[in-house]
Amino acid sequence: MNVPFLDLRSPHIELRQALETAFRRVLESGCYILGDEVRQFEREFAAYCGVQHCVGVGNGLDALHLILRGYGIGAGDEVIVPSNTYIATWLAVSHAGATPVPVEPDISTYNLDAARIEEAISPRTRAIIVVHLYGQPADMDAINAVAIKHGLKVIEDAAQAHGARYKGRRVGGLGDAAGFSFYPGKNLGALGDGGAVTTNDPELAEKVRVLCNYGSQEKYHNVVKGFNSRLDELQAAFLREKLRKLDEWNKRRQAVAADYWAQLADTPLILPSVPEWADPVWHLFVVRSGCREVLQKRLAESGIATMIHYPIAPHLQAAYAELGYREGAFPIAERLHREVLSLPVGPHLEETQLQRVLAAIRGAVCA
Repeated sequence: MNVPFLDLRSPHIELRQALETAFRRVLESGCYILGDEVRQFEREFAAYCGVQHCVGVGNGLDALHLILRGYGIGAGDEVIVPSNTYIATWLAVSHAGATPVPVEPDISTYNLDAARIEEAISPRTRAIIVVHLYGQPADMDAINAVAIKHGLKVIEDAAQAHGARYKGRRVGGLGDAAGFSFYPGKNLGALGDGGAVTTNDPELAEKVRVLCNYGSQEKYHNVVKGFNSRLDELQAAFLREKLRKLDEWNKRRQAVAADYWAQLADTPLILPSVPEWADPVWHLFVVRSGCREVLQKRLAESGIATMIHYPIAPHLQAAYAELGYREGAFPIAERLHREVLSLPVGPHLEETQLQRVLAAIRGAVCA
C-alpha cells in the first residue's frame, strides 16, 4: 500500500453529486464572471470568518497584494514579514512596490515571534503580515499590541488556516484584513485557483473590489489603474459546497494529528508545539529531524510520500538576491528549513493508511 502525501480525488468523490449540481447551476445561469455564486460565497465566507466583508479574488497572492494596494502601501514603504514562510508572502509586498523586512519565528511554534518585531520597525514600516503557518494561528494579541503602539496595519496571511481559531475566534478577522488562498490543496480548496480578502473595514473592501476589477466600479469607467483578479463564478459555486464540509474535514485532520502525537511522542522527532490558546486545523503536520533526508528516503522506500515545506528560506532565494542576505542572516528560519518534514494529514487519510505511516516512521526514524 502506497500512501500519497495529498489526496485530491477523495474529497471530490465524496461531494461528487453536490459539485455536479453546482456545475450545472452555473452552466445554466449563463453568468460566468461576478455573478450570484460569487456574491453568495462572499456572504457565506464572511459569516464563517466572523467578519463583515469578503471580496473574492483570483488567488491568495493577489489577495495579499490587493490588501497592501488598498491601504496605499507601496514604493518607499516597508512591511514586516516572517522569515519562515512560503515566498508568496514576500512577493505580495514586492508586487506592491514595498520592501519585505524579515523577522524570525518562535522556534517552538514556527510562527512570527512578536517579541522580535519592534527591533525591525523603522520610520518606513507600514504594516505587519502575519502568517498562520501550517494551519496554526499566530499570537495575534501580542502582535496587534505592537502594531497599535506603532500605528501599523496587521494583515493575516491565512492561506493555510481556513477555520483555525485563536482564543475561540476564527482567523480572517483577527487583524485589519486577511488574505486567503483556495488553491486545490488547501483545507478549503477550489478545483483551480481562487482567493479572498476578508475584513471589517468597509473602505478597504470597496478599494479591493475596485482594484480586482480593472479599477472599475462601473463598466468602462475606471477610477484607478486596477488589475484583473476576480474569483471565478464556477470556483465560487464549488467553494460554497465545500465550505459546508470544512469544519468536518478539519476535525478529521485534527484526529490524524492527535494520533501522530500519541504514537510518535517517544521517537526522536520534534513534534509540533501548540499553545493552549490555539486551535489549529493542520493544513500540514510538520515534524523536525536532524537527519531529514535519510528519514524521507526511508519513508519513500516504504511507499510513504512526504514533502518539505519549505526547503529554501525566502531570503536565500535567487528572487531576493538584491536584498543582500547571506546564509546565517536568519538562523532560526534556516534551521527549520533544514529540518522540517511534512507527513500525510489529509481529511481522507484512511485508518489503514495512517497506521502504515506510523509503522513506517517508527521503523525509519533516525536521531
